Amino acid sequence: MKILVLQHERVEHPAAFRWLIEAAGHSWHPVHLNEGEPVPPVSDLDAYGALWVMGGPMDVWEEDQYSWLAPEKAFVKTAIDGGMPFFGLCFGHQILAEAMGGKCAPGTAEVGVMEVALTEDGVRSGFLEGMPQTLTTLQWHGAEVADPPPGATILASSPACAVQAMSVGPTAFSAQFHLEVEADTVDNWAAIPAYEAALVKSFGPGGVATLRADCAAHMSGFEASARQVWRNWCAAAGLAAGA
Repeated sequence: MKILVLQHERVEHPAAFRWLIEAAGHSWHPVHLNEGEPVPPVSDLDAYGALWVMGGPMDVWEEDQYSWLAPEKAFVKTAIDGGMPFFGLCFGHQILAEAMGGKCAPGTAEVGVMEVALTEDGVRSGFLEGMPQTLTTLQWHGAEVADPPPGATILASSPACAVQAMSVGPTAFSAQFHLEVEADTVDNWAAIPAYEAALVKSFGPGGVATLRADCAAHMSGFEASARQVWRNWCAAAGLAAGA
């Protein structure tokens, strides 16, 4: 099975999920929208078994600045309406919301290793089965889902951000926080000026080193969360998750 991955920065790829995808016998194909690669035609959906949308430093409402944003949202809606399994992280979470009729807006900035709490629906959700009720995550965002799309189920929340994870229908799942963290994630993302600025604002001039150390201290938990969510997502999508 091939996963179509829409990316908005080359370093914001499936990261920790890459080896899980490949170990299960699947493959993934990136489309680098921010580098000028076009949103695929809808007819290309037949070649893929799932759609993933990753993070990015832009905001989902900046359609005048990023010509691919409106077509991306339309593409995501078509895919989900057609029953294609979906997985979105951070910016991809917000894309799902807007594509399906919700709205995003500037929110309280969350940058760092922080906790989110599963809602009652989240505890019951197959997407978060086996996850702790309070989950330690990497946050790196300043926008949020202000109005969830019709029919969405809120699966996790935090005091600063009410919609930390959600599902839309039986096979579409997204999270505002990052599940794909690897040992080099902080350094890779800090090379993006907007992300570095957010780190400095939150932690001061030593923000990269601070967050790198915080993530290293929680890496085993991050890896366990990625494995569990991968298995859960695959179960919902009807796909093999591997060993």
